[in-house]
Amino acid sequence: MERKLTKIDIITNPSKFDDLKDALNEIGITGMTVSNVLGCGAQKGYKEYYRGVAVDINLLPKVKVEIVVCEVPVELVVETATKVLRTGKIGDGKIFIYDVANVVRVRTGEEGRDALQDHE
Repeated sequence: MERKLTKIDIITNPSKFDDLKDALNEIGITGMTVSNVLGCGAQKGYKEYYRGVAVDINLLPKVKVEIVVCEVPVELVVETATKVLRTGKIGDGKIFIYDVANVVRVRTGEEGRDALQDHE
């Protein structure tokens, strides 16, 4: 039986990234894509002054961590990320979970679970 592939996007505060990366590594997450992104939600941004004039800064710096899992349970990833990231304050972030139809390793042509495995 082919195991389900799931993509998990975690968007959070840049200051929490190292703690998140370490915690994910401890549960067996060895590959990830990390992007610096801008976004806003409940925080609504803040005011900054430029040459004495108030300017609304609506988009705040965030880090987006994208991982695809097959062997590591999605619930474990979500639980681990939530434990590390939760401060109880606005801006802790969001976790998005998607079904993945397939994964193809470009170098070898491997697909599905095999494309996610670390081997040389």
